[in-house]
Amino acid sequence: MNVYLIIILFILISEYLLNLFIGILNVRHASPALPEEFTEYYNADKYAQSQKYLKENTLFSSIENTIFTLIIILFIFLGGFNFVDRWARNFQLNFLLTGLTFAAILVFASQIMHIPFSAYHTFVIEGKYGFNKTSIKTFITDILKKWFLTALLGGISFSLILWFFNKTGQWAWFYCWIALSSFQLFLSFIAPVIIIPLFYKFIPLEDGELKNSIESYAKSENFKMKGIFKIDASRRSTKTNAFFTGFGKYRRIALFDTLIEKHTVEEIVSILAHEIGHYRKKHIVKSIILSIFTHGLMFFILSLFINNPGLFAAFRMEQTSIYASLFFFGFLYTPISILLSVLGNILSRKHEYEADQYAISTYQKPESFIIALKKLTVDNLGNLTPHPLKVFLEYSHPPVLARIQAIKKITSLKN
Repeated sequence: MNVYLIIILFILISEYLLNLFIGILNVRHASPALPEEFTEYYNADKYAQSQKYLKENTLFSSIENTIFTLIIILFIFLGGFNFVDRWARNFQLNFLLTGLTFAAILVFASQIMHIPFSAYHTFVIEGKYGFNKTSIKTFITDILKKWFLTALLGGISFSLILWFFNKTGQWAWFYCWIALSSFQLFLSFIAPVIIIPLFYKFIPLEDGELKNSIESYAKSENFKMKGIFKIDASRRSTKTNAFFTGFGKYRRIALFDTLIEKHTVEEIVSILAHEIGHYRKKHIVKSIILSIFTHGLMFFILSLFINNPGLFAAFRMEQTSIYASLFFFGFLYTPISILLSVLGNILSRKHEYEADQYAISTYQKPESFIIALKKLTVDNLGNLTPHPLKVFLEYSHPPVLARIQAIKKITSLKN
């Protein structure tokens, strides 16, 4: 059997079994006893509901992963990639358009197959637990918008990669790295103005106590921003959140309307103080630099596998091509991607603790911040006792109880 095929099957099956194992561990680790810290916020019925929500989501994710892992393996053995390649080549287009056709068929076929799972999760699971507010019309239009963005942005990125690897020789990986990193930075600037408004309406926050408090805190921290907005998240879900978009003086504060409805002014300002902490501690810049570095590593390793005959034989391909190389390399890159993701999550959790510390040291209302964290967790039916391995591998944020404990430790030291 082809050595590349053995490696790819090992990677696919190992990743599937790892996710299944972690899911089972996480569900079994969930404590049936409500932690004392949350006794005032979770009643017995609500806490039991959060455990059912965890189990149902884990089971659903496991079923979905099982089905798609089997589909991918069958697709490889049945020569599915070669069939798509033949079909794309039948149009007798130039290498760039043939590559885009090949990519479009695979990407959109995958997205179409995911629609039933997405619909079930949105309308059945999220609806069952009182989260879903998405209408069928919004669900469909969101899909169409995402497809449009995938075709536009993905098409530009894919075309750049194909062009450089076809025209620039051994340094193609370097040119791809620079071009795609630049494109990524460009998207970071235009996303708040063009992309996010495709899905949410940005409504200027009305004058009042909340707006005054946010502006007062931002001014005290010399934090410049373009404006404070609330977004119509309630059209899709009852879950709560807040985020910043943009850079420099073009930064926007975006508050979910559900967040405004469920939290006090001090709680919301505490949450925003945490987000400002990310900017002040240069976490955003560090994340971008890390992302750029990982892209460089990825493109360099990719360059070693372009048009590799053994790799193409593993996928039953009759002809080699740069565009198919990009897809096949993705299978081999999975272990490295997982490792980089774990390292990134370790750094992200460290950043979250630092942002928490910034919030309580500048806004100086730790009680309000702790209450905000508790409400966010309860409103979203968050798991209070995730398994440590689940946290280590997948959590970008520390578990809420660990964050609360760290905040109390800092404030007690100050007192």
